[in-house]
This record gives sequence, C-alpha cells and structure tokens, in this order.
Amino acid sequence: MRVSWDGARLAFRLDPEDEITGRAADGHPVKLRIAECAIGGVPDDAHPDLFAVAAWTVVAPWTRKRVTFDRAVSERVAEALHDGWGVEAEPVRAEPRRQGRVLAISYSGGADSVAAAAIFPEAPFVHFRRAPHPRVPNRWTHYRSDVLAELARRTGRELTTVTSDLEFTLAEPRPGYPEHHAVAAGALLLADRMDLGGLAFGYELGSRWLGGDRYLLRFTPDNPMWAPHGQWGRLFAAAGVPIVLPVGGVSEAVTMRLALGSELRDQVRWCLRGTDGPCRTCGKCLYKEIIQAAVERRPLDTPLTADRAVVRKWLRRPPYGGMEMIEYGLARIPGVEESVLAGALDHFAATEASTGWLEHCYPPALAEIPEPWREPVSAFMADDTGLMTPAQARRVEEWGS
Repeated sequence: MRVSWDGARLAFRLDPEDEITGRAADGHPVKLRIAECAIGGVPDDAHPDLFAVAAWTVVAPWTRKRVTFDRAVSERVAEALHDGWGVEAEPVRAEPRRQGRVLAISYSGGADSVAAAAIFPEAPFVHFRRAPHPRVPNRWTHYRSDVLAELARRTGRELTTVTSDLEFTLAEPRPGYPEHHAVAAGALLLADRMDLGGLAFGYELGSRWLGGDRYLLRFTPDNPMWAPHGQWGRLFAAAGVPIVLPVGGVSEAVTMRLALGSELRDQVRWCLRGTDGPCRTCGKCLYKEIIQAAVERRPLDTPLTADRAVVRKWLRRPPYGGMEMIEYGLARIPGVEESVLAGALDHFAATEASTGWLEHCYPPALAEIPEPWREPVSAFMADDTGLMTPAQARRVEEWGS
C-alpha cells in the first residue's frame, strides 16, 4: 500500500499483494470502491505519526505486507504496525510524537458517548460528520449526518466538527467506516493543535468485553479493536493519543441512565434516520427503546409489531450480540409478556437478580484506563454504580462459554 497526503486529502494505491476485498479488525468484509478521500477542518502540519495512523484507519483492511507513507514515521509507530498487523512500514526516521495533556471525546451524540461526556464535563468534543463525495453517489440518503451535527452544536460544549467523505471509500457493504477507528481520523490530525493526550470513545461493556455486535459473542479480554494491548490500542498509544474508554466497564443500561440524567439529555440521538426526533421504526430505535423502557421501569412504547424483521431479530434463540440487554429488559419492563418482546421470554429466565451485574462496573475496565484519567473514572464509578462483586465479574468472564 502506498499512501500520500495532499493537505488533508488522502490518496492510496494498492500493491500487487493487496486485496480489493479485505476484512476490518472485527472480521467484517469490506470492499474497496475508490482509493481517495478528504478530511475537512484539520491542519496540514500534524506530526507524521498522526498522518500515518489517520491513514491506517482507512487503508488497513486492504493492506497485506507493507505500507509506504509519503513522510517518515517513528520507530514506535512502525513497531506497532508490525506487531499488530505484520506490516512493514517505511520510511522510518521521525522522532515519536510527544503525548499531549488534553482528553477529547469522540462525540457521536448517542447515549454511550453522552455518558462518557457526563464523566468528563470539561472535555472538548470532536464530532465526525459525513460529507458528500464529489464522484461517488450517496446510497444512504436516509443517514442524517446534518441532524446529528446540529445536535452536537446545541450541546454548548467546546466542539470541533470534522467533515469527511472517507465512508465512500467502501463499495460494500454500504457507505461506512473501513475500520471503526476511522471515525477518529480527524481527531488524530487535530491532536497537535488540541494538545491531545487521549481520545475517549463511548464503547461500553458489550463492545469492549463481551465482543459486541455479531462477530464475537464471548468474553473478549484481548478485543483487537478496544483493548489497550490490542493492535489498535497499541497503535494509538504509539502516536501519543491512547484510547480511553470511560464507560468500558458498564452496560448500556448504565450509559442510558447516565445519558438520560445528563444536562445533554435533549441532544441525545442514536437514530440515524429521524429529523425532528427518532424514527421509532429502525432496529436501533427498537433496541434503545428496550433499554430505555427497562431503565425507566415503564411499558415498551413502539409502533412496531412482532412480524417486523427488526423485532424478529430479538425473538430468535440466542446467542446474539446485545443479548445481555434483552435479558435486562425482559426482567424490568412492565407488561413485557403482552408486548412485541413476548416471544423472547421463551428463551430466557431473566430476573432482576440474575441481571443485576449489568448495573455495576467491571473492575478490570478501570485498571486499563490510562493515567491521568483513571482516577476520575474510578471515583465516578465508585460513587454512581459501585463495582461488581467477584461473582458478578465472573458473569462477564464466563460470557459465551
């Protein structure tokens, strides 16, 4: 792979051994459509390691043996690329980047990132906004990046919005991030200007420790995407911007509660389709409604019926990603036996006691938060959620076994 930057425009060229269809770190196949993209609102004088890592968040799935950057990188970043992906980086002669002092939040506006913001009320936000590509048509016109960006602006927090068409590098499965970490490409290029020494994401217990979504349905301490000792964690740290997961030890029930109790409650939006509010009919709206109803101890409020595909997803026999939150909802939603979730009761014997572990913090998640942000998160969790007992922690560690 050959990578070059013209200002904030990234272009890359595949080597003979590289592949048009590759796999992201979570194992999902991604097919390349166009080998260039732009990132707006960022400086063009960032440290070369920041340019390298930002580029790698885009080109990693298709690179097999080597990556040649248009400017020298540090030995530290080159080692992280070799150890994590078996890729040889060149040229290598730059001094490593000095780690900054500021923690910023990669802010999406969803409940999880709002929960992270509640823990660090002074942290600035960096918000990624999809921009049109000059040559690739938008096949996801329902994705309202403009609405999400406006809600981020209304938070009143210190905000930098980064615009990019990098999601259009994908031909399949749809416009999206080549790697989950590409959402941070702009934040990486801003790291020197903002004096960043860490970047916080809203990934929670299910994403960090239980594998998340549909790829790894088991306890995953060595999660390649979010473990600090994983390939991406080591690479971001090598560039002086370690990944920080303030809510990595708590469930989506906790992040939902924190978000709903936050001063940013009115700006929370997980739906990518709605304009004046959530659409209420997409799969994400249903999933978050299940969690919110459980947290608020009220009946499920959805216009969907049990024959809809987005409902049937949660009625099938487990295991599946997000299963722990369905159990949590079944144990707490009043009248669930009369709701569209009634069929899920055939597969679970969930009670408040059996799902109580999802209301506390998994202690190892605190230990992996880098200093100087570990103590504030630890103090917050001790005061707000309490730590899991050893028996509850075993529920995490035996997940999927």
